[in-house]
Amino acid sequence: MAEEDLYLDRLRKVEARLTRGDDPYPVRFDRTHTTAEIHEAHAGLEPGGETGQIVSVAGRLLASREQGKLAFGDLHDRSGRIQLFVTGDLVPSFVEMDTGDVVGAKGEVVRTRKGELSIRPSEIVLLAKALRPMPDKWHGLRDVEVRYRQRYLDLITNPDARRVAELRPAVIRALRAFYDGRGFLEVETPLLHPIPGGATARPFVTHHNALDTDLYLRIAKELYLKRLIVGGMERVYEIGRVFRNEGISYKHNPEFTMLESYEAYADYHDVMSFTEDLVSHVARETLGTTRVEFEGHEIELAGPWPRVTVLSAVSEAVGREVTLDTPVEDLRELCRAHSIQPKDGWTPGQLVEALRDEVVEKRIVQPTILCDYPIETSPLARTHRSDPRLVERFEVIVAGRELANAFSELNDPLEQRRRFEVQAAAREAGDEEANPIDEPYVQALEYGMPPCGGLGIGIDRLVMLLAGSHSIREVILFPTLRPET
Repeated sequence: MAEEDLYLDRLRKVEARLTRGDDPYPVRFDRTHTTAEIHEAHAGLEPGGETGQIVSVAGRLLASREQGKLAFGDLHDRSGRIQLFVTGDLVPSFVEMDTGDVVGAKGEVVRTRKGELSIRPSEIVLLAKALRPMPDKWHGLRDVEVRYRQRYLDLITNPDARRVAELRPAVIRALRAFYDGRGFLEVETPLLHPIPGGATARPFVTHHNALDTDLYLRIAKELYLKRLIVGGMERVYEIGRVFRNEGISYKHNPEFTMLESYEAYADYHDVMSFTEDLVSHVARETLGTTRVEFEGHEIELAGPWPRVTVLSAVSEAVGREVTLDTPVEDLRELCRAHSIQPKDGWTPGQLVEALRDEVVEKRIVQPTILCDYPIETSPLARTHRSDPRLVERFEVIVAGRELANAFSELNDPLEQRRRFEVQAAAREAGDEEANPIDEPYVQALEYGMPPCGGLGIGIDRLVMLLAGSHSIREVILFPTLRPET
């Protein structure tokens, strides 16, 4: 039967119920147990056994079959599945129900002679009529686009989608427990910013009517969180959405979840060890192991992780020594040899970072700390204590993806202003991702911010790694999609 015919057939069943005075969408049902609770309580019941316990369960009917004077159904709730073993006068009304209907059942817990733990209902109630049929139970949702657009169907029919959906909040709980245990305070900072800053990205812009001014959805939390360090809060973190008006891919979604934390009197070496401990803690708490399978690789998340400078990593990848003293034309030629089209005016640091992005990151599988970045591309990081052309910054790369980004934070207000002025000039020249000068932030630094280590982790990337998911769309319940045509 065609889907439209099935829809009309189910609609007729709704109309028949209404004619009989039965509400196909009743207001409530008193459930006493989940399916998992029943399985746990009666795991030892022998085949053919009866418990005498009456329970009420509710969930979605995902399969049903008639067998002579008996009928059977598979009822699923969020904790699992249990069989409905329907007998007697209830059989005719039960077989009128369709796959996908939400039903409630009250009856005795029994185990059939074939060994299936079941509910033998004395009462079955339709709680919500499904007018549209479920996807085929053997094939589920094959169309990836449909899975993302109709995530509710994906969750109904795909156990792996439910696994990932449940893993994500578990990861966030483990992150919070780790930070809280280290004396950090969770805070909230604004989503709407008068000046986009804290990262190199194009913002989304909106307009506040009462103030008659443009505001920007935050691209990072950094500049507000560091104001709290100035205020003496010393250890703070925030988990929340950030928004970047950029492309969509298997690694990128315009809105995503970031964890950012800042610790006074720490530097990027402290943050390296902290990050190793944090990631391995979350893996153990959520998976019970620090080893994960990802895209055919077995990855060990427990530290210590290798620490490699950006210049040495680029040198190894291109097969020759690369430094910031390498002639600019040599660096440009190296870029072109690796399918990078350098822009006019790029500095040695920008060329080195372009090479890092293209030839280093994708080759890294096991967790690796890439450190000591060129100063041109890191306007908020402290100048390196050994080389003023570098900054004390590191990124954690795992399976060819950036997982974390961290600095020894720049706390010199005069140097920060100079960095912002360089960024502002680039913005005036047409670089939409460059930061404007954030005067209120510079003013905060002028009151004195202690030495500080900062860390940012993409929650979506971390969940992808732990879940073994290739695409960020698998770990965001409702990812941004192109409009349907």
